[in-house]
Amino acid sequence: MDWAADAAALGGLFLAAFGAATVLPFQSELVFAGLQAAGKWPLWQLVVVASIGNTLGSVVNYGMGVALERFRHRRWFPASEAQLDRAQRWYARWGVWSLLLSWAPLGDAITLAAGIMRTPLLLFVVLVGFAKTVRYVVFAWVAAGVIG
Repeated sequence: MDWAADAAALGGLFLAAFGAATVLPFQSELVFAGLQAAGKWPLWQLVVVASIGNTLGSVVNYGMGVALERFRHRRWFPASEAQLDRAQRWYARWGVWSLLLSWAPLGDAITLAAGIMRTPLLLFVVLVGFAKTVRYVVFAWVAAGVIG
């Protein structure tokens, strides 16, 4: 029955990390640190589970951005056609690298904008996945220093 508890704990970490990457008010760091302090799972496993969950949560934001972009011709859309075309050209050249900040507090908005700007999904997943994984590795290292 120990496997069920392990699956529940890691599933909880996955869900917390997934939710934390969306517009929902979730925090995954407490769950991560709690599991890390328990010392029952290899650290690499916690990083992998949290990174995958957090990256997939960002894919939800990306999808919302893609869906929102379909309304670009509506009067209520917050940017004109010319402004959006100009922003998409700039973003395609320079803005895609902002996805490396997807782990930061405004990261949800960046991942939503990436969907609106039609960033290629593979590029999005690679950059966001890298950023999220580095974040959890750094967090685990800092937490290890605090936990001891």
